[in-house]
Amino acid sequence: MSDNIQLNAEPRTDSGKGASRRLRRTNMVPAVIYGGDSDPQSITLDHDKFSHELENEAIYTQLIDLNIGKDKDEVILRDLQRHPYKSRILHADFFRVDKKTPIKIVVPIHVLNADECVGVNMDGGMMTQLTTEIEVISLPKNLPEYLEIDAENLHLGESLHLSDIKMPEGVEIVALTNVEETEHDDHDLGVLSVVKTRAEEEISDEAPEAPAVEGEEGGGSESDGDADSSETSEE
Repeated sequence: MSDNIQLNAEPRTDSGKGASRRLRRTNMVPAVIYGGDSDPQSITLDHDKFSHELENEAIYTQLIDLNIGKDKDEVILRDLQRHPYKSRILHADFFRVDKKTPIKIVVPIHVLNADECVGVNMDGGMMTQLTTEIEVISLPKNLPEYLEIDAENLHLGESLHLSDIKMPEGVEIVALTNVEETEHDDHDLGVLSVVKTRAEEEISDEAPEAPAVEGEEGGGSESDGDADSSETSEE
């Protein structure tokens, strides 16, 4: 696990939508810290510096040292509100962590050896990632930045599931915790699969031409013969 990410913030006493709008006009982001034994605290962050830190994937899953003047809180980023179409951050929520208390957090899944996947290179299939992130639970010190799954030996028609992810020590997948053995498969969601390409599916869906039935033409001759016999009898 990497060292804690550092963020600087300033306390604020004003609240409400009007105060938040004024802060945004000065290129600041209103935010709040909650959780733990302390009361919620309103803070502000510099928009451009915070936006730059958000380019680092780890900030969404790792512990953050939030420096507020001379004080410091160890937190995780719980929620982030962005403008629907502008490149602007509107608000952020931070959650105080207790080093002795396990916490849940959503982490991304990285695929290893995708370019070497047997099902794609040898079998001519197409890889599909069914799950891109999952919720895990662990002590704050064990929080992973991401989880990895190896696609190298995945063949056409096969899938990898949550249980195939190699988990770091002290980290569990929430979906698989406290699950009865009989219910395990229902919770063990697929992560990767290799399927046929669309071209292959179209070829396999084409029905072969029906072979000619032997004696089909003969059947027509018998019909003609019956007609001739009828004409003869009438004569």
